[in-house]
Amino acid sequence: MRRLSICFALLATLLVEPAARAQYVSPDAARLAPPLPAPPPPPKIEVPKVPQFDAPPRYNYQPLPRNSFSDRVTKCLHDGAAAGLGPADRGTYARMCAN
Repeated sequence: MRRLSICFALLATLLVEPAARAQYVSPDAARLAPPLPAPPPPPKIEVPKVPQFDAPPRYNYQPLPRNSFSDRVTKCLHDGAAAGLGPADRGTYARMCAN
């Protein structure tokens, strides 16, 4: 029985040892590896522009274009109908709304 356990231990050692040997790294491995890539450039840091108190205000918008008179009358007639106004009241509402 003792001889069987010794043989089993020897066999297990022989089977496990090549796997451990395959993980061995030779001292020349650093020369065979490719060089590391260059580090990326540092991020560009910009100082934000600070508004000045004595600078004139800058408005960079244009007023919205105004619709034509017939477009406004048509919209007012539709709005009056949606509000439930009768045909006689819609004309009065459209005149006041369009002007």
